[in-house]
Amino acid sequence: MNKNIIGVAIITLALGAGGGYWLALQKQPVVQQQQTARAATERKPLFYRNPMNPEVTSPVPAKDNMGMEYIPVYADGGKSANEPAGTVTIDPVTVQNIGVRTALAVRKTLTREVQSVGRVGYDEKLITRLHPKTEGWIGKLRVDETGEPVKKGEVLLSIYSPQLVSSQEEYLLALNNMKTLRNSPFPDIRRGARNLLRSTRERLELLDVPEHQIKQLERTRKVMKFLHIHSPFDGIVVKIGARDGQYVTPQTQIYMIADLSDVWTYVDVYEYEMPWIKLGDEAHMRLASLPGETFSGKITYIYPYLDAKTRTIKVRLEFKNPGLKLKPDMFADVNIHASRQVNAIVIPSEAVLRTGTRNAVFVVRAPGKYEPRDVKLGISSDGLVQILAGVKEGEKVVTSAQFLIDSESKLREAAAKMMEVKKPTLADPRPAMDEAASGMKMKNMDTKGMDMKGMDMKGMDLKKGEK
Repeated sequence: MNKNIIGVAIITLALGAGGGYWLALQKQPVVQQQQTARAATERKPLFYRNPMNPEVTSPVPAKDNMGMEYIPVYADGGKSANEPAGTVTIDPVTVQNIGVRTALAVRKTLTREVQSVGRVGYDEKLITRLHPKTEGWIGKLRVDETGEPVKKGEVLLSIYSPQLVSSQEEYLLALNNMKTLRNSPFPDIRRGARNLLRSTRERLELLDVPEHQIKQLERTRKVMKFLHIHSPFDGIVVKIGARDGQYVTPQTQIYMIADLSDVWTYVDVYEYEMPWIKLGDEAHMRLASLPGETFSGKITYIYPYLDAKTRTIKVRLEFKNPGLKLKPDMFADVNIHASRQVNAIVIPSEAVLRTGTRNAVFVVRAPGKYEPRDVKLGISSDGLVQILAGVKEGEKVVTSAQFLIDSESKLREAAAKMMEVKKPTLADPRPAMDEAASGMKMKNMDTKGMDMKGMDMKGMDLKKGEK
């Protein structure tokens, strides 16, 4: 009984092994066909290029002097037919390792605040330089200190001038003449007396003789040796150009008086910030000497020339000066709130590769696929730059590691150009023509008609030919 059981088991094992072997033989052709099909679908590289120098290539895998493996180059360049030259495809692991970051191109309203250092100065419209209208000698300076405040109409000095004395005498004669001829029966005489009186009075007024001294002359009928010069407005004496007893002429600047109720502040604005500012823009000014205080003003003038050394444009702002706290030649921090607003497509400024001759960005076409694209830039503000052409709203651009991607893109583009040079094109028909001409010659040559045996090599006497 045991022998029968052992025999059945042996037979069963033999049948199982034989069936397995038969099934393996049946599946082997299928596996070989799948492997053959997979190998057929895999791309074969045309050649291998040096990773550091795309001009160095090898038909087989190789390594450079640094031990870096050559990069395979395929027939399609690793890209689709509709992709532009230089498109780079990077695997996700490499993207993570080199730290590629992206940002969306969005539409945004750009504004800007221009910051600069300003210098407080005089309001040139409120500066007066006093000169005498005639030659003479200073009698007495009533205001003899620079920096002294003066009021409008205040007496600044007295001056003696022979011309002023003679003008007073002429005016007194005209007054007496008018008094005598007032009741003359001849209208022409009365009119002449009035005209003389008017012209002599106007002469005194034109020589800046003050009104109160003209009235004093009319009242006392006595010539005054010294006449006064008054301040034209409230201000500060900035400069004194004469002293007591000094001889002066109309060319002598006796006083320089400035009204500091308004001041001008000059700031230098760089060229790239000029598109933002315009006349009337508001500005705020702060000074280290007046902590906690802010002065508000506006732009009143933009100078039409550029400073060649600093490459800046001078801008003038006007500020009120309550309490005369702002002193000329003070330095201040000025913030200009530009009123201009621009609705534009913007990207981060760091996304732009600036080479000097062109501006470019890398646009994400798909995950891990980056396309180089030239862009036209507009104005910039707060780390953003306006895109006038090259990138559309909603597209994603690379903001970091773009220099590494750019180097790979240039290598790909150089390799693609080398492939185009090596591949024959229809524009150059010479290889095909040479091949066709060679085929025609071989067909026309009847080798059978050439009887090589009939050629009597022995009959060719080489020695005689040499002779």
